[in-house]
Amino acid sequence: RHEAKMKEVKAGGAPVVFIGDSITHFWEGAGRSVWQKFFAEGPRRAINLGTSADRTEHVLWRLTEGGELDGYEAKCILLMIGTNNTGHRSRADETPVDTIIGVGEVIRRIRQKQPQAKIILHPIFPRGEKPTDEKRVRNDIVNESIRQLADGQTVFLCDFNDLLTETDGTLSKDIMPDFLHPNAKGQRIWVKAVLPVINRLLAKTDGDLPPAARSTGRRL
Repeated sequence: RHEAKMKEVKAGGAPVVFIGDSITHFWEGAGRSVWQKFFAEGPRRAINLGTSADRTEHVLWRLTEGGELDGYEAKCILLMIGTNNTGHRSRADETPVDTIIGVGEVIRRIRQKQPQAKIILHPIFPRGEKPTDEKRVRNDIVNESIRQLADGQTVFLCDFNDLLTETDGTLSKDIMPDFLHPNAKGQRIWVKAVLPVINRLLAKTDGDLPPAARSTGRRL
């Protein structure tokens, strides 16, 4: 996967970059038609640097030793990472604080590699059928902290997690059949939420961004 993505990087990268794990990677599967419509060409042309099973430490490798942000200038970089840190490890092996630190370090590396780019930060998507799912609870703890990393100047929060769940907090198989990965319907919810933010960030060429550039939940 890394070798294939480096061919795209060396071909000039893209103005928009998606970074993450399988949830992002699967834009190339269930979300392919949506991706082709919105991110295949034009000013929003994007490169998908999501890699299945990645944790924060894998992303750090890809951005440093791997060079996936080298040699081109992106305008907008989307990040969602961390669900495999909780999904692949017990709380004894990795506390929420460990994951929070990892996400923060990924953001720091992105800013080092692409200082001109605006970062759109997604909280970790809900996982597990019920709000009481142990991995969901751990991710909620992580999200509570990483939301604070959005400063409205360089890092912008796009939080629409409540649009992915039912009113009682449960996940529907109609959106996430495995209670983890959005299907095509879930991908459409994602693009509807993030597209206005991307458009605003790409359109703004100088000065501070207006408050409208921050996108959260049902206010979309």
